[in-house]
Formats: sequence, structure tokens, C-alpha cells
Amino acid sequence: MYFIPAGCIAFILFFTVFGDKGLLRIYELKQDKGKIDGRLMDVNGENERLKHEIVALKTDHRYMESIARKDFGLVRGDEVVYQFPQEKKQP
Repeated sequence: MYFIPAGCIAFILFFTVFGDKGLLRIYELKQDKGKIDGRLMDVNGENERLKHEIVALKTDHRYMESIARKDFGLVRGDEVVYQFPQEKKQP
């Protein structure tokens, strides 16, 4: 006589924990959301950094010159460049 209600309760509990919308699935989704939120914060930070760099490239001539020197090896006409051969590392 108690087997039918106990079976129904066990059935409901099983799907409450292991079902498609069960507690385990909710836990997994919360973990995924946490990872996505962390990635979103990283991307937003990178986005802000790039916005500042765009503004600097548009307005700061010294920054633009430093980028040209560092990335492209450009020099002014009155400068002398000394290049030294790189030492080879021995194994």
C-alpha cells in the first residue's frame, strides 16, 4: 500500500535531481555562466584598453611615434642607428 506513493515520490525526486531541468543541470549551468561572465569581464577589459589605444593613436603624437619606432623600426633623419649582431645561443 505504501509502495505506490513511495514510488511516486522516488520518481519525482529522481527527476528533480537528475532530470533535464534538475538540480545537477542547474549547477552545471551556473558553473558555465560563471566561466562566461569571467570571459566577458576579460573581453570588456581588453575592449577598454583598445579604446584608449585608439584615442591615443588619434591624439597623442608621441605615442604614435613610439609605436612607429618600436613596431616598424623607423628613425628620424638626424639619428644614427647602431645594430649589433645577436649572439647565438649554444646548446
